[in-house]
Amino acid sequence: MTTPDHLNWLVDTGERHATACGREIEIWEINPQEDAQIISLWARHLRQHYIADADLPFMAAGTGLAHPEYLRTILFPDAKVAPGPSLRSGDFGEILVADFIEYFRGFWCPRELRYQDRWNRNDSTKGCDVIGFKFAKQNDPGAADELFIFESKSGMSATKTNRLQDAINDSIRDRLREGMSLNAIKRRFFDRGEMDDARKVERFQNEADRPFHRVNGAAAILDEAVFAQTELASTDGTAHYNQDDLRLLVIRGPSLMKLVHALYERAADEA
Repeated sequence: MTTPDHLNWLVDTGERHATACGREIEIWEINPQEDAQIISLWARHLRQHYIADADLPFMAAGTGLAHPEYLRTILFPDAKVAPGPSLRSGDFGEILVADFIEYFRGFWCPRELRYQDRWNRNDSTKGCDVIGFKFAKQNDPGAADELFIFESKSGMSATKTNRLQDAINDSIRDRLREGMSLNAIKRRFFDRGEMDDARKVERFQNEADRPFHRVNGAAAILDEAVFAQTELASTDGTAHYNQDDLRLLVIRGPSLMKLVHALYERAADEA
């Protein structure tokens, strides 16, 4: 599995912050450089979460729209009209967290279906934000297999709320959403005839009969200015149901909303 080049710009700062409940928060940084080729590949990576390049000619045909305008007006969240911009930042954050757990933590993270099956471009997809699967032994399910469920919140403009705390609070709801989210992913694979992948998801649907290790995570993707104003020390995870396996992550970066819009525009222009 080849790691996308843009993830070379996502680095562990080595900083660790403590929460009010004594948990550790990992602090990572995304710091894009002036490299047009890597930015172009990153934009393509983003676009392919919404539609496969091979499917684009057929889906745009009949609309009277060129590929860039089809993406801007039919698939991508709106650049200006609310809630489009916040949905763009949210999708970007979820995709970056999915990249993180797939390429840095070794989980299988089938996330494209979450965005490709969206009916309304300006309405977020319901369910758990990011789900990853790890198998200790191929074709031999065991209790060491892992299910990783991450909730992601973006903070790319001034806010009075602690977005990491928001992610933790939302993660608590995953106890109810997990089963429905797994069913939705399995169903999407089934509808596409991808039965091997559907059965990989099925392995985690009955914990009583097929035990596995569950890990929960909460992430905040923050603009540097928001990060500087966020009191991470006040973050509290004591209400979470998975006390022993709750991971906390902050990814910070400069001018993130500007980056998000630039990636969406390039993703459309280069389609």
